[in-house]
Amino acid sequence: MNFSEELPSLESLERRAGQLTAKASARADDWIKLRAGIQKIDEFLQIAPEAEKRMEELTTALFGELLSELETNLTHAIREILGQEREVKAIASIRDKKLQVDFQILNQGGEEDIMVGQGGSVCNILSVGLRLIALSRLNPELHRPFLVLDEQDCWLRPNLVPRFMELISIIAKRLDFQVLVISHHPLELFANSAESILALEPDRESGVKIERVK
Repeated sequence: MNFSEELPSLESLERRAGQLTAKASARADDWIKLRAGIQKIDEFLQIAPEAEKRMEELTTALFGELLSELETNLTHAIREILGQEREVKAIASIRDKKLQVDFQILNQGGEEDIMVGQGGSVCNILSVGLRLIALSRLNPELHRPFLVLDEQDCWLRPNLVPRFMELISIIAKRLDFQVLVISHHPLELFANSAESILALEPDRESGVKIERVK
């Protein structure tokens, strides 16, 4: 038997040993990195509950400033239009890890149903106010400042419509918005606030007849 042919040479064994050593070193480095990553994750998981709680507190505090502004503006709108001392309250809370806001209307110290207060007039005013505020906070480079109010005066008494539309007109001009109002109220109620007025009437031949009133 020729052992010189069956056994590898010392040089090949040294090369093989060097390759295995390099692989072992690389695996060891990978293990160290993996272990360090796991340790960081463990550390994060340990502080996550407290960090989440703190984040909720900060979010609520920052949002509280916005809510205070909302309350002031919406209260002013309701008092300006209805001529009554109602007050809007915005209450923030965290539900299912999401920030929620509940609105209340206070009338002489007692809570009033937003949907039926003043025959729904309060709901009309609050709804439009929130839309205008939301639109004012969008990035103007990504969103066109255009708002459609479809029957958003439906529950207002006719004598309140001019005040309502005048306030919308003032806000729209101040914020450089274009507002399209669709309403079934008499056209003369919009004469002093709208820049243009179109009357739509059913027509047997064309379906709809459009007449420019202003």
